[in-house]
Amino acid sequence: MFFKKTFYVYVLMNLRTNGSYVGHTSALERRIVEHNTSDLNPRRYTRRMYGPWELVYREEYPSRSEAMAREKFLKSGRGR
Repeated sequence: MFFKKTFYVYVLMNLRTNGSYVGHTSALERRIVEHNTSDLNPRRYTRRMYGPWELVYREEYPSRSEAMAREKFLKSGRGR
């Protein structure tokens, strides 16, 4: 049996500052925990702007390349 991985593009909102973050992952629940736990979060942006971060939007994609393209669009001037 072949298992097909699903990829997600997600938007988090910082409940303290109202800042937002756009990212992509194949493990959405784990990634949200990482954003909210500074010890598990080596990424700069969400570590500097510590949370709590809350999921406000997500989209599913069948491939990583499609998710990355959508993330890039949402981070662009047109996508915001």
